[in-house]
Amino acid sequence: MDDMIWDAARRWQRFLDEQNGNDPLEIACRIMKITEEAGEATQAWIGVLGQNPRKGVTHTTDDVVGELADVVFTALVAIASLGADPQKAIHDVVTKANGYIPTS
Repeated sequence: MDDMIWDAARRWQRFLDEQNGNDPLEIACRIMKITEEAGEATQAWIGVLGQNPRKGVTHTTDDVVGELADVVFTALVAIASLGADPQKAIHDVVTKANGYIPTS
């Protein structure tokens, strides 16, 4: 990920702090926002599958990708809101995940 992404996450965190404060309830709302965005990704996937017979196919895989990207970015903002470095957090989790993949 390039620096623009990390900078944007921190910029959004500062903007939200200025607009809404950063007390525990506000931080909780930012964390819950991740779940809201994940729900939108799920809704889009259901729309791709046409799983709801009343609605049929309502979304594309591009819609799903966009919603998943919203989840990721919202999580980066929440991480920054907790006072952590989003770039380090992602680096650490990728390093951990890579440890589970066998090397051959």
